[in-house]
Amino acid sequence: MSKNVIQYLRARGFINALTSEALEKECEKPIKVYAGFDPTSDSLHLGNLFGIMALAHFQRFGHTPVVVLGGTTGRIGDPSEKSAERPLLDTETILNNVHAIRLHFEQILDFEGTLPKPIILNNDEWFHNFSLIDFLREVGKHFRVGTMLAKESVKARLQSEEGISFTEFSYQLIQAYDFYYLNSQYDVTLQMGGSDQWGNITVGIDLTRKLAGRTVYGLTWPLLTRSDGKKFGKTEEGAIWLSAEKCSPYQFYQYLVRFPDADVIHMMKMLTFMELEEIAEIEAEMQKLGYIPNSAQKRLAEEITRIVHGKEGLEKALKVTEGAAPGKEAKLDADILQEIAQDMPNVSLSANEVVGHSYADLAASSGLLSSKGEANRMLKNGGAYLNNDKITDPSHQIGKNDLIDGKFLLLGAGKKKKVLITIKN
Repeated sequence: MSKNVIQYLRARGFINALTSEALEKECEKPIKVYAGFDPTSDSLHLGNLFGIMALAHFQRFGHTPVVVLGGTTGRIGDPSEKSAERPLLDTETILNNVHAIRLHFEQILDFEGTLPKPIILNNDEWFHNFSLIDFLREVGKHFRVGTMLAKESVKARLQSEEGISFTEFSYQLIQAYDFYYLNSQYDVTLQMGGSDQWGNITVGIDLTRKLAGRTVYGLTWPLLTRSDGKKFGKTEEGAIWLSAEKCSPYQFYQYLVRFPDADVIHMMKMLTFMELEEIAEIEAEMQKLGYIPNSAQKRLAEEITRIVHGKEGLEKALKVTEGAAPGKEAKLDADILQEIAQDMPNVSLSANEVVGHSYADLAASSGLLSSKGEANRMLKNGGAYLNNDKITDPSHQIGKNDLIDGKFLLLGAGKKKKVLITIKN
């Protein structure tokens, strides 16, 4: 492992841009580094994991990670990479979200060991009593509208049909003040974010120089899309959440295990603590004739699931995966299905809604597939499963003997997509 965190992150493909190459030398001594996370939901998503992992790597190199939860900025919404303005959240919802997403950092960062203890702050602490007039006098006067209009996030929205409100336009001033405040009160010298945050980071650096005469730095990591063109961390059903309540460890694991080969190595570097030497060995194995397909994906999924959901979460994901595996050798019983009921997509239906109906009927009514037509195509193509057994007869009707212990029915579409039907009493 490199002795310098910047060299190390560069080797892992983590660095998109630095505001100054002097940052590498700055990191030869312990510094405080921050990343901000707006509480627009009660869970962060997989894309946010890049920021948490960046903080974790800095912590492992002896630097202090500072997490800023945007109790104030979350009330406005960052226009970066957004085609329309976010719906504004009420104060109570934002407070609940702040409390909920704090748990992600407590899971991944080290709060109990010998490493520098993380600092978690809410920027509402310093904005709560900051009046509009005082903010305009003390902060706003240091900004030039022409420069603000030149920011990529602003230009993109100005050219769109939606446009940009003054509320969103002011976001960069507030984030800039965050950096100045953190530098003056906590001696934070580095802000990190995705490449879409470059403009917000640089205005914070400029404001800190103007108000305090101090040099601070910025680092961005690349915004990623998958090699198959899909948006990273997104599915047709929505975001891949870090919260087990919104995305079970099983669902989380299944998303990762389906990554294309072309993305696996890069994700190992970015979203795990695996040593680069080991990752290089796996990359070499993937090119050999005897390589077992999808084994690298399984390792990737195990590592990231353990980081986000802990050892118990990973064990549960693996148990559900084994129990839900297609094929006649996979034994299903009521005890296993009862255990996994909340850890995979599930729906409750009455016996009358199940018995006597076809696979296509249930695939559509349970939400496994979007329509009976899609279900019939799945049957024709050999991807329809009932209790892990492949079925090909579109006229097959579900009988009472198909119900496991009279309580459950497991439908599958392909090898990965499942829904568990629980029979209501």
